[in-house]
Amino acid sequence: MSDSLAALQRKITGAGDLHTVVRTMKAAAASNIGGYERSVLALADYARMVSLGLGECFRQARADPSAAPGGVAAVASEPIGAIVFGSDQGLVGPFNDVIAEHAIGSLANLPARAQVWAVGERVQVRLKDAGLDVLDAYAVPGSVEAIAPLVAQIQIDIEARRARSGMKQVHVFHNRPLAASLYEPVGKRLLPLDATWQQNLAAVPWPRKMKPELLDHGATTLRALIREYLFISLFRACAESLASENASRLAAMERADRNIKALLEQLHGRFRRLRQGSIDEELFDVTAGYEALTH
Repeated sequence: MSDSLAALQRKITGAGDLHTVVRTMKAAAASNIGGYERSVLALADYARMVSLGLGECFRQARADPSAAPGGVAAVASEPIGAIVFGSDQGLVGPFNDVIAEHAIGSLANLPARAQVWAVGERVQVRLKDAGLDVLDAYAVPGSVEAIAPLVAQIQIDIEARRARSGMKQVHVFHNRPLAASLYEPVGKRLLPLDATWQQNLAAVPWPRKMKPELLDHGATTLRALIREYLFISLFRACAESLASENASRLAAMERADRNIKALLEQLHGRFRRLRQGSIDEELFDVTAGYEALTH
């Protein structure tokens, strides 16, 4: 009986330790979600200024947008690039499967074979299993501060690949957070720049009476602004992916929290019943021994 009680006590202690870990991970995930969402909001003003600058370049039409990086229409025979944001760590449910399936399905409908940059070891494995050409893989940033260096490196690698292979189309895929710890997979074509998107930007007037001066008749300014537009787009995609990853982990930890609580209740109930049975047996032995001595 004592061995059974000791075994139950060990299980209760182990479950309690695991419960502490789960609660810590829940708190960390909830805190991370807020940080990544705030980083996206912090980009809003800068993204607006970049959009105004691009609109002014397109509106003044002093430089041909097709001469800037990404402005040339893609040809079917040219390779297509894609950046897919996933996770390095587990405990995120179907997070990597969802974005991998979305990316694979979307890229299958394009006219040329895609070459992929994967952010996250686990999504990289899924993309390779699907037969995609994974050019390189990056570690998932562990903080908001680590996003910018990652995005800068991705931009460098994309430009190098475009210079070597003539790649014109570049797409990005990531999970976007929704309410109640949910998320959805989304994809966007970054390059070449969409004509309708350019027209919409050009339709927004410059907010000041004095027009900005464009360097090199707009060509230099346009290239610089397109680089900033790509940086903002990739930064937002990475931050939203990280927020979704933590939302998925938070949901998984909440399920684990409920399961551990239920397990602890069962273990405590069994422990109390077993301990009461042990006490009853000891009392019965004492009573039986007393009766034997008095007769």
